[in-house]
Amino acid sequence: MDSSMPMPMGMGSGGDSSGASPLTTAGVDFTNSTDAMDFLGELLDDSELQPMDIAMSRAFWYGIVIVIGIATMINIYYITISKSRLRAAAAKRPFPASPANMFTKAMATVTAIVRETAYPQYVLPSTSWFLKLPPIGHALLLLTYLGFVMGLEYYHNFIPGAQHYEALGLRAAWLTVAQLPLLILLAGKNNLIGHITGVSYERLNVLHRWVGRVIWLTATLHWGYQQYGWSQFGLNSMEKATDVCYPTGVAAWTILTWMNVSSVAPLRNWHYEFFVVQHILTFMGFVVAIMIHIPVTYARIYVYIPIGLYLFDRLLRSLRFMYNNSRLGRATITSLPGNVSKITIRSSRLTNWRAGEHVFLSLPRFGVFQSHPATILSTPTSHGGDLIFIFKAHKGFTSRVLKSATSSAASLLPIKTETSAYGSNVDSAESAIPQEAKYVALISGPYGSSHSDFAAFSSTVLIAGSTGITFTLPILLNIAERAQNCVLPVSHVKLVWIVKSSAWTSWVAEELRSASKKLGKARITYNVDIFVTCDEKMAGSDPIDTSAIPFSATGKSEGCQCTNTEGPCCCTADITAVSPAESCCNKDTTDSLRPPRPNVADFATVQSGRPTIENLIWDVLDAAEGETGIAVCGPHALNARCRRAVSGISDARGVHKGTGAQGVYLHVEGFGW
Repeated sequence: MDSSMPMPMGMGSGGDSSGASPLTTAGVDFTNSTDAMDFLGELLDDSELQPMDIAMSRAFWYGIVIVIGIATMINIYYITISKSRLRAAAAKRPFPASPANMFTKAMATVTAIVRETAYPQYVLPSTSWFLKLPPIGHALLLLTYLGFVMGLEYYHNFIPGAQHYEALGLRAAWLTVAQLPLLILLAGKNNLIGHITGVSYERLNVLHRWVGRVIWLTATLHWGYQQYGWSQFGLNSMEKATDVCYPTGVAAWTILTWMNVSSVAPLRNWHYEFFVVQHILTFMGFVVAIMIHIPVTYARIYVYIPIGLYLFDRLLRSLRFMYNNSRLGRATITSLPGNVSKITIRSSRLTNWRAGEHVFLSLPRFGVFQSHPATILSTPTSHGGDLIFIFKAHKGFTSRVLKSATSSAASLLPIKTETSAYGSNVDSAESAIPQEAKYVALISGPYGSSHSDFAAFSSTVLIAGSTGITFTLPILLNIAERAQNCVLPVSHVKLVWIVKSSAWTSWVAEELRSASKKLGKARITYNVDIFVTCDEKMAGSDPIDTSAIPFSATGKSEGCQCTNTEGPCCCTADITAVSPAESCCNKDTTDSLRPPRPNVADFATVQSGRPTIENLIWDVLDAAEGETGIAVCGPHALNARCRRAVSGISDARGVHKGTGAQGVYLHVEGFGW
């Protein structure tokens, strides 16, 4: 980011052309250094331009506040709808999850149209591993933001005469600094925007990265326009030699460029802890450079505000961290099939969280000053109040954790039911685990969980790929536990879990069985479909476990096509109705090759191959008597397919468009950070 502003603000543009006459080169001798310096001073004088630039920077924030206000009202509306459904179900009113009046029906129609437009997401060929297309809704939001900023850049900003490009460059500078508070507002974990709009910080962090890219664009326009404007009169060398703003602007732009380059997913995920540290340090360097670069106090308010927001967020996070760990938690680690570690933590401080929330977990024994995001598998009322996490081993921290884990034999013991001090039955994970090594655990959080209440829908579909079960399972457990004490709107729950090996079902087999019994007592229809596949696009990007042989289907006679190139019987095709004898996944194999598998036949249907997502969803929607809620957590390909499926089915069924078909809500969580 460059500047040329020894004058009052050096960052103004867009002024009123009705004032002084346009600046021209008439009578200026550029071979005379005095004449050239005087002309440069007039060129940089933004006194005529500054009022409109200030107005445009304020207009930017008027627009942002309006958008946040609309999002807040929408959030309040849907919270109100959710609570009204719970009250209607408690009063035993028919169809509690359906629109009850003309206004809610009209809102449901508008919502359906917006969802059908916003949900779809497409996947690029596998060669484009470094680039992922956002959902159409996100893309439209980002394009709207870019258009808004560019509109402010060029609105009433065509200044005639020699200051034309100077004006364009200075307006871009004002818009650059005006966006800085928004950049930090979207970055904090204790997020004001997130609290009032109901959007979790990690989703806002995507917008944070794109706002950073737009800031880089406006900073580049600022530099480019001014450079071009000076070059028209041969003043580049004089400006660089006489204006302190030039080198500080170059420094700020260089730092900003590095912050954007280092934030792309491949570099960010290469070593996330290093990324965070260098990102904070470079941001501090950027702040110092931009403060020196901006000579006028008024514009610096756009820098002071983000500094204050950042310090406030760090203070809250530090206080929360100190409270959570004022009494240190102790972690036990057991190994599970599929290179997975199960971490159980008893915390006397963190006793309340929502289904689907995550924490930042630090185990100093395996990495000092390292904390990793981990979704809480348990709920506050399950597992005796313990926090349960499942980590898939890759490299670094997760690999070291797995190497220290005890045998999986203990993890396969059934969860015992105990009676709490309040007389209710709770499942105790700790009681099922024998004495093991315990490690100090530090916890920051919880965070996240911006989804709607899945108990407030007529039907709920939970779709997980591999370790995505850590997000969908607590939602299932939460519904099952609440159904014991009150009548809920939800009457049907379907869980779809896609794994590479049947042995992986042991991770949460007892939890699924417990939920099945509780939902049955509450007269809520419950189905679990487990699909065993080695297809990496559907079950994750982990290496193929050649010892994991899927076992034959139970319940339905459905099989798959297989390829030996991906290990023994790796199912890569969608399921087709064939007899067990025709399915290569049902061929005899030696017992030594079969992994241990739990007995899940009493509550689940296990099939080999990939699920046809569209058919699964369509069947549930056909039977729904109100809005259906769908939660998905898995790899990118699975999430994108579910998005397209929900959008296409909603459009095909004519949801809330006079056909009688009810709405579909979709919440997607992805792997990665």
